[in-house]
Amino acid sequence: MKDRSALATLGAVLTVVAAGVTAASGQVFYGDAPDEHHPWAVHDANRPQPKVVTPGRFSSPVRGKPPSDAVVLFDGTDLSKWEADKKEGGPSKWVVREGAMECTPGSGYIRTKDKFGDCQLHVEWAAPKDVKGDSQGRGNSGIFLEGLCEVQVLDNYNNPTYADGHAASVYGVNPPMANALRPPGEWQVADIVFRRPVYKDGKPVDPGYVTIFVNGVLVQDHTVLEGPTGHKTRPKPGPFPDKGPLKLQDHGNPVRFRNIWYRDLPPRACEGGTDGPLSAQATMAKRKEIAATIRQDAENLKSPDNPLPELLRRMESLQYEKDDATVQKVQEMAARYIDGVRRLPADKIASKKDDVKRLGGALQFLAKFNILPATWPPKVAVEALIKEHRWEK
Repeated sequence: MKDRSALATLGAVLTVVAAGVTAASGQVFYGDAPDEHHPWAVHDANRPQPKVVTPGRFSSPVRGKPPSDAVVLFDGTDLSKWEADKKEGGPSKWVVREGAMECTPGSGYIRTKDKFGDCQLHVEWAAPKDVKGDSQGRGNSGIFLEGLCEVQVLDNYNNPTYADGHAASVYGVNPPMANALRPPGEWQVADIVFRRPVYKDGKPVDPGYVTIFVNGVLVQDHTVLEGPTGHKTRPKPGPFPDKGPLKLQDHGNPVRFRNIWYRDLPPRACEGGTDGPLSAQATMAKRKEIAATIRQDAENLKSPDNPLPELLRRMESLQYEKDDATVQKVQEMAARYIDGVRRLPADKIASKKDDVKRLGGALQFLAKFNILPATWPPKVAVEALIKEHRWEK
């Protein structure tokens, strides 16, 4: 994020020796001051530096391959999926060299033509090998989720800066838990899980989160998004659009990017998804839907010669929705099945042992969860049949 005008205005860099701060890392009276929910100022020089962690090495030296369901935004060949970050879009002045897209100074931000929301995002980036500048003036760029929330890109290899402006910070909000960068010129691998803020009737139902791994090291752990990020200013909470472009920043440094892809994530419970705790109303609606699907499947399993698969499938539907018609149907089918087994010749009945025990196990399950009573006639009959033939073991 740009701060050169502020540097010129203030003209001084604070050098402090405090907890975790051992070098020039920011300026005084610079960003928004501490408030009732934030003990640090924005871009606070007194905020501890992220600890340095030497990243490990992945098993294969070959450039990674995106997952099969990924949407590839840049594969090293061209910028056909990107455009200039202008109202009218149009071709970008970024260039492609040796399989990487590179920001040329003055080329402006670049954005994807695609718009997407909650996602798993993979980005690889490299700062120039020829080190120039320091603090925010060295290998600076940014990854803007939906064009609104910046994940900082910066060469922080032996290069301190204000903590909430480190590489992989949620810029101006939360420093990374570790500085896991490789030396300048080497490729850094960022994997980001993004969940945008969700509002309903003007009120937040989920504030949104970002989780980030850099070179395999967790650096942001389900960090709450406080709103669109900015330079020197606190985010103001508010909803994000359902979808937006990915933007990469021109900060005047020739930072390179490659192997950029994303995977859409399923909706959260608050958006109508079915993962995680749901409201009672939403839960019952989904259970009815599941039950209906299972009963339709049971219809497709009808077989006079082998009625057990249909019977078990109908029984399975009862754990999602107990309706009188299905209970009656199951009772009739179970009674006929048990009667049919009992009518088999003595030399044939043993072949039904496993099937009868499966039916007995299903009935025990439904009784355990009070879906059917323990004294339900088909359950009692099956248990008697199993005991009679000593099939308990």
